Amino acid sequence: MTLKTSLIALTLLMLGSLALAQPARPQLRVATFPDLDRAAKAAAAIWAQRHPGIELKIVSMQYADHHMAMTTALATGSGLPDVMAIDLRFIGKFAASGGFVDLNQAPYNAGAMAGDYVRYALIQGQSRKGAQLAMPADIGPGTLLYRKDILDKAGVSEAEITKDWASYLAAGKKIKAATGALLMADAADLRDIALRQGLKDGEGIYFDADGKVLVESERFRQAFELGRAARAAGLDAHASAWSNDWAAGFKQGRIATQMMGAWLVGHLKNWLAPDTAGLWRSAPLPGGVQAAYGGSFYAIPKKAQHKDAAWDFIRLMTADKAVQINSLRVLDSYPALLAAHQDPLMDEPIAFLGGQVARQMWRETAARVPATPVSPFDVLATTIIRDEFEKVITRGKDIATALKDARELIERRTRRRPGRDA
Repeated sequence: MTLKTSLIALTLLMLGSLALAQPARPQLRVATFPDLDRAAKAAAAIWAQRHPGIELKIVSMQYADHHMAMTTALATGSGLPDVMAIDLRFIGKFAASGGFVDLNQAPYNAGAMAGDYVRYALIQGQSRKGAQLAMPADIGPGTLLYRKDILDKAGVSEAEITKDWASYLAAGKKIKAATGALLMADAADLRDIALRQGLKDGEGIYFDADGKVLVESERFRQAFELGRAARAAGLDAHASAWSNDWAAGFKQGRIATQMMGAWLVGHLKNWLAPDTAGLWRSAPLPGGVQAAYGGSFYAIPKKAQHKDAAWDFIRLMTADKAVQINSLRVLDSYPALLAAHQDPLMDEPIAFLGGQVARQMWRETAARVPATPVSPFDVLATTIIRDEFEKVITRGKDIATALKDARELIERRTRRRPGRDA
């Protein structure tokens, strides 16, 4: 048994033990991960005031370990918390498990709150059949973050990196020639954003409403071509997100731009590259792409012991404007609650971005992002597409062949697994 497996087993045992124990007062067990756990901890005092008879027990594990542990808990039915935090990447997979309460049903009646949230985020928390299995806590409006000092040195304007993809890549060549800095961390980042281009409400990234695999579409071909062009021109650092090289690239000023969710500003400020404060700016994604990158949700397992209290906690974290605004202050996580978008904090300058009033732009992006449903097989499809893209940019594999192989493999893998009609 590996150390990681042992830690996950220990955490599940701890959650299970808490479920069996009978403390002097009931415990509401919340399973979460960094940095979302900071939002729950920040709201703990409010919870204690409103529910003095229920102890809030927050169990936090690292991102990958948490989702692996919750996957195991859902599969075995043991060690389940009362409230489960879920990252967007795992929503489709977890929804297909059948292990969550439909919050549209009484006594929760989440449907009555539908107009209170960013529409695309609420839909991401639904199953294919429309069951509301998770409520959104925060969202990630897509943005292009760039180092203004590097662009100024290269004589490149914001308009050049946002006009369209061709202009973005051309600007990258100018930046590299003038400063030595690379346009992006990884060509895969460009591919991921580009393959979201042109999506409409109801269209999935990898699958249509009937489950048909979409990866041989023109949208995917163009995304692969753009990523290949960036790598061929030497514009990326070959540094995948969250790797040590990726973090070092920001600290050392070797990466000029990064396309990601607006929440990345908080990570840059707090631990990735705090010494670069004031040098970054936020801009729309190139070519007018409206995309979301990430987001966090809360769900109630069907086997939770304290469902009423769990629902009160979820409403506190997702539907209380003061808590949502405080989470924005604490985490720099953009709120999913629409009422929070009208708070004066949205009009305040952000010191890390050189005083830019960027939250207004993120608010506009959030309002335009299409409502893209998730699939139980999104994680699988993402992995297969990433593998085929690597073969294209490192081995010279033909794009049409790569996408054909990806489609066939996705179809073969999904036929063997449950959840197609979840």
